Amino acid sequence: MSGTIPSAMGGLEMLQRLYLGNNNIEGFIPEDICVMRNLGVISLENNKISGLIPDCIGNLSRLKIVFLSSNRLTSSIPVNFWNLENLLFINFSLNSLSGYLPPSMKKLNALQMLDLSWNHITGNILSIIGAFQSLNSLNLSNNLFIGPIPQSFGDLKGLEFLDLSNNNLSGSIPKSLERLKYLKHLNFSFNQLSGRIPYDGPFVNFIANSFLGNMALCGRPDFGVSPCKTPRMAHRLLKYILPAVASTVILIALICIILTKNQKRNSGIPTSVERVTTVEHRMIPYHELRLATNDFCQSNFLGAGSFGSVYKGILADGATVAVKVLNLHMEGASKSFDAECKVWRTIRHRNLVKVITSCSSPDVRALVLQYMSNGSLEKWLYSHNYCLSLLQRVSMLINIASALEYLHHGQSELVVHCDLKPSNILLDEDMVAHVGDFGLAKDATQTRTLGTLGYIAPAAVNTKLWQQEENSNAEANDGEYGYAGKVTIKGDVFSYGIMLLEIIARKKPTDEMFSGELTLREWINASLADDVLEVVDVGLLSVEEGRDVKVTRDVILSIIEIGMRCCEEVPEERLEIKDVVPKLMKIKLALES
Repeated sequence: MSGTIPSAMGGLEMLQRLYLGNNNIEGFIPEDICVMRNLGVISLENNKISGLIPDCIGNLSRLKIVFLSSNRLTSSIPVNFWNLENLLFINFSLNSLSGYLPPSMKKLNALQMLDLSWNHITGNILSIIGAFQSLNSLNLSNNLFIGPIPQSFGDLKGLEFLDLSNNNLSGSIPKSLERLKYLKHLNFSFNQLSGRIPYDGPFVNFIANSFLGNMALCGRPDFGVSPCKTPRMAHRLLKYILPAVASTVILIALICIILTKNQKRNSGIPTSVERVTTVEHRMIPYHELRLATNDFCQSNFLGAGSFGSVYKGILADGATVAVKVLNLHMEGASKSFDAECKVWRTIRHRNLVKVITSCSSPDVRALVLQYMSNGSLEKWLYSHNYCLSLLQRVSMLINIASALEYLHHGQSELVVHCDLKPSNILLDEDMVAHVGDFGLAKDATQTRTLGTLGYIAPAAVNTKLWQQEENSNAEANDGEYGYAGKVTIKGDVFSYGIMLLEIIARKKPTDEMFSGELTLREWINASLADDVLEVVDVGLLSVEEGRDVKVTRDVILSIIEIGMRCCEEVPEERLEIKDVVPKLMKIKLALES
């Protein structure tokens, strides 16, 4: 469903539940919605709704569930919203909301879930949240919160999920949290916390991933932090208990110590202190990745990318992940890691591969990614065991275009992916496409990037072709070469257009049949005057055999025309990616009818 929420909906005064989630709705939330005084549920998540949350929402006293996540909402949450005493579930995540949490939220005694993650909310986390005895899940991650973690959180007896990661929190982790016996998930990573990590209660089950990026924390070795410093017993004895011991006794003790150290040094065996220091001062839990992937064994190998390899792994909590380990000996690998980390810290979208955490040390760079059980789009296109239907291909093209639209237009600082191709499109268990591999991504201020032959825009190739000729170390993989060129969102659109044509034709732009002036685009363009079905994937035509041939031809022609307009040679003549999604949505609706 697309379009906007009509103001006339306010006439449905008796409506109790409003479900419009997971659509393509744009525009604003109309204030007329506040006329529906009987509303108990508002579900508008996963749309493109922008603007403000209406102030009058605080008048809907029967509201229990409000889901507005994954939209483009801005400004602050209305203060009177927090006066709604019947609220049970609140999810405002993945927006651009700002402001503070007000003291008036103390009235939410019945609240069971609060998710404000991935916004720009600042200020202190209020201690009054500790009074929400029914709270089961609290996610305030990826915001701008400051100050300490409230001691009162130890009173949230029913809490099972707590995520405060990626904020600017300081101070120590309250020992009162040891009382949370039902707590199953904890994430305090990437803050400025300090002091000893509690070790009793639920902390017995937590691992290093919960505490990454807090350099001043200390505690158990399996937390991936430094050991806490404690006064040496011998020092305390000498200073406080034995001040009157004769100097001769001290001298004898010192001689014994020196002799013992010399013996150990001569034998080549490090002292226990040296061994502990070597192990326990490691801040990044690389050993967890080794355990998760069975020491990166071949049976867990998923594939290789431009700068490293990807392995399947199972974390200590049972979560299945993909671990991308970079080969730091390859030129550009460290920059690729930095670029990907920069991107994943600032973007979030349902059609982008989620980066869960990272592992960084002088010798290791790794990313822990959301696991995509159905592998890459390239695997599905070119395997003899699979054949995607036309509806599946169009749905995936919509997913990819939605992700690009977000990268180019859905945030304050646009991101150019720079390496869009089927091997970088991953499919989850529901065959939903996710754009991954941001190792080459740039912002719009940068003027040099890499790409893959066949997918990179011709203007970028022509202006920098000399760089390939000059570089004798240019790498090749199945005929794909690296190039340098100007960073522009138009380049991503070109790559998208080429990939669209490839998805329909099942022909790589680097296929050996394309040489000289003949390209994938020109080959398909020539077919438009005759019969476009001649260049379509034979397997696709076989799958669509039961459909009317004319309907199939018209639909495929419409899809190809979009691809052709995306990969025009002149950048200014290419479609805007934000215009691609509605065109493909119309085609999808036609296929489903």
